[in-house]
Amino acid sequence: MIREPIVAGHFYPESPAILENQVKGFLDEKAKKEDVIGAIVPHAGYVYSGGVAGAVLSRIQAKDTFIILGPNHTGNGRPFSIMTEGSWRTPLGEVEINSILGKEILETSQHLEEDTIAHLYEHSIEVQVPFLQCIKPDVKIIPIMISHTSTTVYKDIGQKIAEAIKKTRSQVVILASSDMTHYESHESAMKKDKAAIDAILALKEDDLMRRVKEMHITMCGYAPAITLISAAKHLGAKNAILVRYQTSGDVSRDFANVVGYAGILISR
Repeated sequence: MIREPIVAGHFYPESPAILENQVKGFLDEKAKKEDVIGAIVPHAGYVYSGGVAGAVLSRIQAKDTFIILGPNHTGNGRPFSIMTEGSWRTPLGEVEINSILGKEILETSQHLEEDTIAHLYEHSIEVQVPFLQCIKPDVKIIPIMISHTSTTVYKDIGQKIAEAIKKTRSQVVILASSDMTHYESHESAMKKDKAAIDAILALKEDDLMRRVKEMHITMCGYAPAITLISAAKHLGAKNAILVRYQTSGDVSRDFANVVGYAGILISR
């Protein structure tokens, strides 16, 4: 199956030349590359979040495969959905799914299910792919959708992803696709997002979940973030750094009703 793009021309340009130009404009070729386990990357329209996405992805030493964990905004399909076959198409071409590692992850996890429906109209994974194509043209991906459940389940999925990576000795970077606080004032978003970011930087899944609930933080990808932290810790993660944070207000100059974006790297 070829998963066709659904937000080309909306979240990012439909023209291959314009898209490649825009993405490369967000990437810093001079940035020092780091051997990271994973990263948190925003997934809004490029005009708003592309600067943050480019800043964090510029710092990553590209690997053969990127596992992309995304939240399910549509509610379609199975709650924990993985695609292990086929490819994803963007205006820049097709990206193949790493079937060997994907099937190992599926076999290892008791929660993940093979499902394409959850992915068909969901943008959170799609918007990452053109960046990866510009960074590494022959990149492979494994798309995984994570819906709402308990921290225990997120941790287990993360652990099983790590076990599959170890077993196959795969060269992988794990991305958690997430925007931060939605549609609050710039000041409110910064305060709430700092609390969530501090928990992520401390690599504390339970703290992140608790703060999201107690402070009503509308971070759409907290589930992928918790899953990433769990997987990263099982792969030896000790450090996390915030590369860049901003809100849509920094672009639109409308600070009354913003969305927050954070770019974070997790490493050994």
